[in-house]
This record gives sequence, structure tokens and C-alpha cells, in this order.
Amino acid sequence: MYHGTTWARAQEILRTGFRQSKDGMLGPGVYLSRDLKKASHYPIGHPEEDKVVIKVKVNVGKVKAINRQNHPMQKTWHQNGYDTAWVPPNCGMVPSGWEEDCVWDPRRIEIIRLIKPSVFHLITPQPADDRTYIMYHGTTRACAQKILKTGFRQSKKGMLGPGVYLSRDLQKASRYPIDHPEEDKVVIKVKVNVGKVKAINCQNHPMQKTWHDHGFDTAWVPPNCGMVKSGLEENCVWDPSRIKIIRLIEPTKVPAQPDYM
Repeated sequence: MYHGTTWARAQEILRTGFRQSKDGMLGPGVYLSRDLKKASHYPIGHPEEDKVVIKVKVNVGKVKAINRQNHPMQKTWHQNGYDTAWVPPNCGMVPSGWEEDCVWDPRRIEIIRLIKPSVFHLITPQPADDRTYIMYHGTTRACAQKILKTGFRQSKKGMLGPGVYLSRDLQKASRYPIDHPEEDKVVIKVKVNVGKVKAINCQNHPMQKTWHDHGFDTAWVPPNCGMVKSGLEENCVWDPSRIKIIRLIEPTKVPAQPDYM
């Protein structure tokens, strides 16, 4: 598993070992993930150059799946005889949609090594002007059928103002709509001519919702810039006619229990 933290905190953990957090979504414990990409986003909003991931080996003991907010054992799983709480991916509890683990006893965790940011960060470059890209749009089955019949339409509002919201990251698109039943989700794969692209890399950017007024066709939010909770990139295309639908992608079923080794 993996734990994302700061360089200073990582050095302290190497010296003294992990300690329980006082509280959290699952109560006290050590928060980890089997997804390196998820761990690499933490601490959220912290400078990238001061982040590091600790790779660990964990004996999880007895595991309890906490698969929804306000689960009766959300913060009392250890009192009910469990050693680890597991949040399944795409269950609506974690904004990024990735899985999460909370291990009660830090002694179950063995540190293997530190992973530097340069190892785990895959750079998603800004879409180049007038290029065509494959992108994805997550929606419901009913909305997908409507889009297939009539085409995409601008959303009335959003983080970047009106437009069609897409991502080049299939994993990100597959989480939408957030908190919607998995069996009713579908992803539309599209091809987009992005036209002239403007990077919106911070909240309250002077062109955050006015980029089209300045002659841009697509607004692009870079990964890990603090604007999107998941840390994944996002695109807003002003003119739906720039988007060509390729096909629908059916959701992949999530296993009921973690596949621990």
C-alpha cells in the first residue's frame, strides 16, 4: 500500500513509525491506499516538490468494507472486531473515486521505501491548439441516449462556466455523475478538436469563466493544480460541434471485497 505525505513528515515516520490519526472519515487509524496515484495527490493542495509517498507492506487482519456515508460501523469498525476498514472505489465516499484503507494498529504496517515525486507523477500536457484528442464524458444511461440522439449541449454553469465538460482521463470520467448508482453510469468516448486552449490553473483565475470571451475554444484545468478534488485534468469545450461521439463505454463492475494478498 501507499501513504502520501510531506518530506518532513516522512522522515519522522521513518524514525518513529506510523501513528494513528486522531480522526478521519473512518475514525482513528493510519490511512493508506493500494492506488499509488491516489496516494501521490496527498497532502491535497501541498506543493508538489515537498510531497513524497511511503510504500508499505500491511497485514490487514480482519477487514470491514465501509461502502457508504453514515454506515453503521463507519467509525466503530474496530470496536466490532475489525483490524482494517476498506472503502471500495466509486462508492461515493471518496471524491476521487479511489479506494481507501484505514489500518487501526500501526504495528501491522512495515515500511518498505520512499517514492520520490518524479517517479509517480505522470505529466498530462496541455492540449495543443487546433489538435484533436480522445476524451471522455461520464453521465447516466438516459442522458447518454439523449446525447446520442441530439448531440452534446452546453451545461448552463460549472467550475469553468458554460460548456461541455470532458476529460482525457477515462478513470475520472467513469466516476460521474458523483454518488449516482454504478449500474446507471456510462462513459461516452469522443473525439474533440480543441481549437484555441486556455489553461485555468488556479481558483479565481481572472479568466476562469470568461475564457471564451477572450477568444478561446477550450479551457483546460491541469492535473494536481488544486481546482479538481481528484487531482485529474479537466476540459471544458465551448462549442459542442467540436465534439464527435465515437461510442459508449459500459461501466466495469467493482468487486464486493478487496483482493488482498
